[in-house]
Amino acid sequence: MSSEASLAPYAAHSATSQGRLFDEASPNSRTEFQRDRDRIVHSTAFRRLEYKTQVFVNHEGDLFRTRLTHSIEVAQIGRSIARNLQLNEDLVEAIALAHDLGHTPFGHAGQDALNACMDAHGGFEHNLQSLRVVDKLEQRYGAFDGLNLMFETREGILKHCSLANAKKLGQIGLRFIERRQPTLEAQVANLADEIAYNNHDIDDGLRSGLLTLEQMHQIDFYAVHSREVEAVFPGLSGRRAINETVRRMINALITDLIRTSQQRILEARPQTLDDVRNAQPLIAFSDAMAQQAAVLKGFLRENLYRHYLVNRMTSKARRIVVDLYECFMREPTLLPPDYQLSSNDAGIAESTQLQARQVADYIAGMTDRYAIREHRRLFLVDEGHL
Repeated sequence: MSSEASLAPYAAHSATSQGRLFDEASPNSRTEFQRDRDRIVHSTAFRRLEYKTQVFVNHEGDLFRTRLTHSIEVAQIGRSIARNLQLNEDLVEAIALAHDLGHTPFGHAGQDALNACMDAHGGFEHNLQSLRVVDKLEQRYGAFDGLNLMFETREGILKHCSLANAKKLGQIGLRFIERRQPTLEAQVANLADEIAYNNHDIDDGLRSGLLTLEQMHQIDFYAVHSREVEAVFPGLSGRRAINETVRRMINALITDLIRTSQQRILEARPQTLDDVRNAQPLIAFSDAMAQQAAVLKGFLRENLYRHYLVNRMTSKARRIVVDLYECFMREPTLLPPDYQLSSNDAGIAESTQLQARQVADYIAGMTDRYAIREHRRLFLVDEGHL
């Protein structure tokens, strides 16, 4: 494809891809990875991300990030990095836009609750669920379930995976067993995700009032860039000063990542994608920047994600998810027909496990507000919720 002609030889190319699960004619006006991106954007699961939590439950404010806006920011950062490294921007974008498709409502609180519920039935991993969404749960085409994405896109979506689950996945899980690396594009999308959520969580935390500027100035990485903003724009304050500071932090992280990755690639001298797979991770921050990013992540964990007001929300979220799961497992006939088992051929134990996975699929596909409404419909006894 002409748009891939300028890529590095070790980048992912459509012509050398491991292909799709189901053969399809090649697209005429776009590359295979552009087709993947387009299929993701048009999927039902992608639209639902608009109403799924990043940190703050969707209805708590119109200006806070959601999984959708987060995914778009990851794609933008990832494309910028890929362009500078002569990697496949379209593949990075596809992975970035799809990486959270399997996330439950209520962010990590919902995921942890559903994983605990599913402990006896294989657990719940949101990366594995994202792959399940694009491989099976999306129903848009007559010839196959899922979106039938390219191998490299699916590989990048499956960022983490337990060894037990990897062994069940065939070729797509093999790299976790053999301890090989994914494409550089997948590595870029992974770190673009980290850059995006660390920095926009600062923005949302300050906007919400759960973080203060006094706290942020105790973090060297923030303080350095805040002082730079003050030097360039004396007296600037409020949202403009915060936005100028955060964008400088993002730029510093991206610049460091590009520079460090270029050096690692130069030293490793990969010539093919197989060389990339057999090397150590080549997309990385410098040690100094990785340390600053770790300090920032630790600060956000202690001061934002564990803030008592966020804890109140996550506590309610866990109860909603557990209540829904237990209710549907006790009475599967309360599920929509598409999520009820259609066959009695399986044994009791297998039927229970299959039903549990169907319940997990249903709950994971919910938006925050739909989960709240479903909980009210099932548990609140009044005329408005019968």
